[in-house]
Amino acid sequence: MNRLALVSKPSRLILWMLISLCFFGLMAHAGSALAQSPAAVPPAAPEPVPPAAPAPPAPSVTLTLGDTDSPDSVALTLKLMLLLTVLTLAPAILVLLTCFTRIIIVFHFLRQAVGTQSTPPNQILLGLALFLTYFIMSPVINQVYSDAFLPLMNNEINYEQAFKSGMAPLREFMLRQAREKDIALFVHLAKEERPARPEDVPNKVLVPAFVLSELKTAFQIGFLIFVPFLIIDMVVASVLLSMGMMMLPPIMISLPFKILLFVMVDGWYLIVGSLVRSFG
Repeated sequence: MNRLALVSKPSRLILWMLISLCFFGLMAHAGSALAQSPAAVPPAAPEPVPPAAPAPPAPSVTLTLGDTDSPDSVALTLKLMLLLTVLTLAPAILVLLTCFTRIIIVFHFLRQAVGTQSTPPNQILLGLALFLTYFIMSPVINQVYSDAFLPLMNNEINYEQAFKSGMAPLREFMLRQAREKDIALFVHLAKEERPARPEDVPNKVLVPAFVLSELKTAFQIGFLIFVPFLIIDMVVASVLLSMGMMMLPPIMISLPFKILLFVMVDGWYLIVGSLVRSFG
């Protein structure tokens, strides 16, 4: 037992020495590997983004009230306000004081009579009506420009004189188209004295009388347009009824014949020419 105890002690010391040598060898090998490995490169810093260019300033319009020593600046402001007022009333002036009303109503009746509900489109009819209005009213427009607008811009007349000079050509045009019956109606409704001359008719009487006259004339022209197309519809309906085709809509058969008739007689030429001549 004593020999075994003596032998086991050196073996234990040798075993611990071997374990220690292995441990220190592994540590030394790991240290040399870390020394030989390349150093980690730090990530590059991001490039600075240049600031965005500032947006250009938007234009602004200001209207201020203040004291001024220049009469020209006051006149310019008043002219600008007058121009804005005229532009605001432009639709009413175009519809009520010109021949636009008669033209657009006749075009509407024509489209209904032919049976093409959306052909020509509204944009085309409105554009054609506007150009015909300019064509018919061009003498009046030129006279208003030369007698009222141009002298006002040159400071030759004041605003009251410009209004009277500008209304004179329009009144002359409306007096030629308005019926005496309609003028008498509004004179009676306004409870005013009977005017001795056409120039004495006030604007509040002349404008509605002119509109009523235009409406009646437009409806008369529309009735005359409807008559030939109505006859075609009646003939086609009678033929279909006699053939026993009661379930077939007559409009499907009459529409090609109405278009053919309108094209053969050159309907647009006749209608546009008659409209322009109706204003004399």
